[in-house]
Amino acid sequence: MFTKQEALELVSVITWAGEALGPQINELASRITKSLKAGGKVILMGNGGSAGDAQHIAAEFVGRYKKERKSYPALALNTNTSTITAVGNDYGYDVTFSRQVEGFAKEGDIVIGISTSGNSANVYNAMEVAKQKGCYTAALLGKDGGAIKDIADMPIIVKSNNTPRIQECHIFIGHTLCELVDKELE
Repeated sequence: MFTKQEALELVSVITWAGEALGPQINELASRITKSLKAGGKVILMGNGGSAGDAQHIAAEFVGRYKKERKSYPALALNTNTSTITAVGNDYGYDVTFSRQVEGFAKEGDIVIGISTSGNSANVYNAMEVAKQKGCYTAALLGKDGGAIKDIADMPIIVKSNNTPRIQECHIFIGHTLCELVDKELE
């Protein structure tokens, strides 16, 4: 049975994020805008529900968010099952994203990892490679930020232990980034 408590918890987490994370979200939107203006791209990744979030956010950049505009280059590394399974089989699951970052990323790109625990090894490894390539790294995280908070240039941590609320807030942040980038690129 639906309870109002779930809705109230979501409102509480998103309200907190809007107040506490606003400066970080604005900064990341500015960095994305600067990268896109310079010919860069946005690369996203995640596992499970976070993979869906990465794909969703990339689609908003490539397609459109609210208004008609040109396409912005963005990709979610978790969408190519042939690459993921080949790399996972040949090298191990922990390098499924870092191997792709090695191949796709270039200096000045924005690489965004999404992990509700902050401890996804394949996301962490991709952040390492992205930094070596001169990319700016951001991470949408939950709980205490895990290990990824220590490697990302900008860890954006949703301080909740409830995975669904973290994921819902990550999509809110992703949508906010799309809106801010659209406004900055008008």
